[in-house]
Amino acid sequence: MPTFHHDGIDFAYLYEGQGEPVLLIHGFASTKEINWVGPGWVTALIGAERRVIALDNRGHGASGKVYERDAYDPGVMARDALALLDHLAIPRADVMGYSMGGRIGACLALMAPERVRTLILGGIGIHLVEGAGLPVTVAEALLAPSLDDVTDPVGRTFRAFAEQTGSDRQALAACIYGSRRTLTREEVGRITIPTLIAVGTRDEVSGAAAPLAALIPGARVADIPGRDHMRAVGDRVYKEAALAFLAEAH
Repeated sequence: MPTFHHDGIDFAYLYEGQGEPVLLIHGFASTKEINWVGPGWVTALIGAERRVIALDNRGHGASGKVYERDAYDPGVMARDALALLDHLAIPRADVMGYSMGGRIGACLALMAPERVRTLILGGIGIHLVEGAGLPVTVAEALLAPSLDDVTDPVGRTFRAFAEQTGSDRQALAACIYGSRRTLTREEVGRITIPTLIAVGTRDEVSGAAAPLAALIPGARVADIPGRDHMRAVGDRVYKEAALAFLAEAH
């Protein structure tokens, strides 16, 4: 597995396929394999003649772990993604992030718009502006002595997922606290890159897609029918909408 070094951390990434580059940024407590390989995204994008780049975010997967909360600000993690593009000498890429990865992608689009050709925000709707991310009860669940001590339903889901994937729960807890930053309406209004927002119709974590699209000039919405936050990521409707959006944009 290739790695690169940035900000004192070793980052694991994948780099596959040929064609126009697409940078994928996974969500909280996930990895490049769980978010993008397993659900078929890498295969679908390579089949569409795309070059796929995906990293494990700091504190996740095979990348280095840090435990300071401010190290997980979405803007800081956007610089990690930008550093990967620099490492690979890629001047400009399509960017797709899911959930927390969408927050990171939005920050990247604001930070370096000249490096982002198109932006796909999956699993993140109006809570990009009106919500601060996952509740702190998730961090408390991650740090609890055992799963049996966790009563919060959302917390139990993420604690069980972290145990299943063998994640560093202390690093993930720091990420919960550190990544709780929203963007302002004025900030998202400055995103002029072609943008697609894809959210499951049963997703209670992301917030609705349409109100966010109304704030981003020209943004489009892809509703993922009948899917909640966890199940939307690999949905066929999501893939078809994203691939069509990328094809049209190019």
